Amino acid sequence: MASATEHEPHGRHQTKKATASGWIGSALEYYDFFIYATAASLIFPQIFFPKTDPKIAIIASLATYGVGYVARPIGAFVLGHWGDTHGRKHVLIVCMFLMGFSTVAVGLLPTYDQVGLLAPALLVLLRLIQGFAVAGEISGASSMILEHSPFGRRGFFSSFTLQGVQAGQIMAAAVFLPLAHYMPTEAFNSWGWRIPFLLSFIVIVAGYIIRREV
Repeated sequence: MASATEHEPHGRHQTKKATASGWIGSALEYYDFFIYATAASLIFPQIFFPKTDPKIAIIASLATYGVGYVARPIGAFVLGHWGDTHGRKHVLIVCMFLMGFSTVAVGLLPTYDQVGLLAPALLVLLRLIQGFAVAGEISGASSMILEHSPFGRRGFFSSFTLQGVQAGQIMAAAVFLPLAHYMPTEAFNSWGWRIPFLLSFIVIVAGYIIRREV
């Protein structure tokens, strides 16, 4: 009967590299995911929805945030299977690009005053892409770390994926909330809110560099 260590990953270097990749990748992807949540409550009701009824606007804005969760089971199923058959690294890089470019696209969207109902429709579409991508990230990163972890410490190393998720949430607040607080209201509503989304281009570059080394 094969021993428990027969299929263990060779070398601590790959374990640490895979764990760092999972942590950083999750942090960067969930930064993208959570800046949307902040914007959905702070700014989106005023710029992407009719201003006739503020209560309806904020409900609709938060509904677009919830739409991302609809796509997550589909993303986990599709991208999880893809990772099993084509390799984790390839899928995680695809997830990074999907999340990064869809987030940058949110920062470039026209407002309701400019294009009418097309603005919230595009917002919902991009949110669905975000939800699809982030589901592949969490399942793929956890699996990759698990597959590179030594026997007896797999739970410990796999925990870094969730730690990355929480770090991403903190990063999102650290970037978005100071802008909302210190920028003049008119400037923030006009273009300042776009900055955290456009910074996701850096996320794409950093994520690609990190993931290709695993």
